[in-house]
Amino acid sequence: MAVRIIGCARKAFYAGGLALLLSGCQYLPENAMLGTEPEDAPQAVACRAADPTFENEACLLPSWVAFGLASQRGDGEWRRQALDEIETAPGRSEAERELARAVALSWGSEREWRQAAELYQAHTHAAPADLQPLLLYWRNELEGRRSLANQSTNARAQLTSLQRANAELSEKLEALTAIEQNMNLRQQSP
Repeated sequence: MAVRIIGCARKAFYAGGLALLLSGCQYLPENAMLGTEPEDAPQAVACRAADPTFENEACLLPSWVAFGLASQRGDGEWRRQALDEIETAPGRSEAERELARAVALSWGSEREWRQAAELYQAHTHAAPADLQPLLLYWRNELEGRRSLANQSTNARAQLTSLQRANAELSEKLEALTAIEQNMNLRQQSP
């Protein structure tokens, strides 16, 4: 039963990931599909290289999306370095700093996921209105991953419990079988 639950959770996770990948194509610039560069390509590259802040409205979404992708692709070392840079960057508001931390922590360990979710919850309202839908999407996606991880942990715990109960029942069955065999031997003896 628990194996079936884990299998269903995996299938749902893969199906959800596939749906996200396929549904995102409509948001790509048309020029990206054609293999040509848009006329404002240098600004787009500059925006992606910029630190995620609330300051530059033209780079608001591209810089946060680029930072989110870097966080997703980054490892623990990248995350530590990014968190250090976030803490030492001058002129950032608390909301900018905490939301950037949330993005970086979103792809860390499960313990960091909880911290990231709390940061999203506490500071998303302070972000510019244009950025809030993206932050809410990331928070919901993170909560979905946390939920799947909890379900997986619960299923493993349930499986362990069922295996333990099965082992106990097997021991009891062996003891009853031994008692039954002993009783049969006594009845056969004159």
